[in-house]
Amino acid sequence: MLKGFRDFIMQGNVVDLAVAVVIGAAFGAVINSLVENILMPLIAALVGSPNFDNFLVLTLGDGVAIKFGVFLTVLVNFILVAAAIYFIVVVPMKRLTEMRQARLGIEEPEEEIDPQVALLAEIRDELRNRTA
Repeated sequence: MLKGFRDFIMQGNVVDLAVAVVIGAAFGAVINSLVENILMPLIAALVGSPNFDNFLVLTLGDGVAIKFGVFLTVLVNFILVAAAIYFIVVVPMKRLTEMRQARLGIEEPEEEIDPQVALLAEIRDELRNRTA
């Protein structure tokens, strides 16, 4: 039983997943720091507040508060995190991959066209030529 557990833990997928979770958590801290310490203060400089929590609060008759501003703050944070990940990770990685493939002479494989789609395209072209 212990040998089976050891074999399971030592599989490549489990170790890779554990490393990915740890790296993801550390990277998440970096992105959150970027948003909280750099981007949100810039927004605060523009609009006067680092968050919109007190913006558009509706109080119903029973004292229940509907806080649209809190939702807006979370939405802005999400957009900032997504933008930070895109511009700091995705774009540079894509560019590095393209440069590496160009250096190694690797070309993107062309998509294989479905034979039925190719046949339909030929029929369409032939019909255009007959009516012209």
